Amino acid sequence: MFWMQVYENIRIIREKIERASVRSGRSADDVTLVAVTKNQPVEAIMQLLEAGVIDLGENRSQELISKKGALEARINWHFIGHLQRNKVRYIIPFVYLIQSVDSMALAREISAGAKRINKVQDILLEVNVSGEATKHGFAPDEVVQALNELVLLGNVRVKGLMTMAPFVDDAELTRPHFAKLKMLYDSISSRQERNIEMQYLSMGMSNDFEVAIEEGSNMVRIGTAIFI
Repeated sequence: MFWMQVYENIRIIREKIERASVRSGRSADDVTLVAVTKNQPVEAIMQLLEAGVIDLGENRSQELISKKGALEARINWHFIGHLQRNKVRYIIPFVYLIQSVDSMALAREISAGAKRINKVQDILLEVNVSGEATKHGFAPDEVVQALNELVLLGNVRVKGLMTMAPFVDDAELTRPHFAKLKMLYDSISSRQERNIEMQYLSMGMSNDFEVAIEEGSNMVRIGTAIFI
């Protein structure tokens, strides 16, 4: 019964993504659904794969490593949590996208780890748009300088920006935060350098992803709404 509910929840989420995409003048095909599998068993992941969801997000390195070892299927693994620099070397060999690069120190560690295995690691810069002290990330006015420094790193490729809006009951209250990051994204999106390819704007979670898509998100990270 639980698995049938997961399928139904994914269907509902996809419909909501499609409607929000239409409202923003885009196609649902332009929006990537990343299913957040934190604390979910391997069996749950298999159900997601059967439902056609192959982009999976984890926010703990040890849990990500464990699940990767238990699954042989093609999966695009996204790391979406705060990443400690001493854990980088364990996930670099297989992670598809590190969405939560919140400092230059971490970016340099990722580049060094990727260089050791002859890899160029795709990353997103996490931006703390709301300015909340409890959140990690670059301040919006630090992003351009970070990009200037990232150009000098040989083994990372910046693919876009990510943010987490404040958790509020009324999703409409998140709209200004998403709009602010979209403006920043647009202002730097023409910057196509050797290792800067602005492609993803990762905004929106279970409680606010429709608003995020309306404001320009093309990647949403959803866990709770799938597994309720």
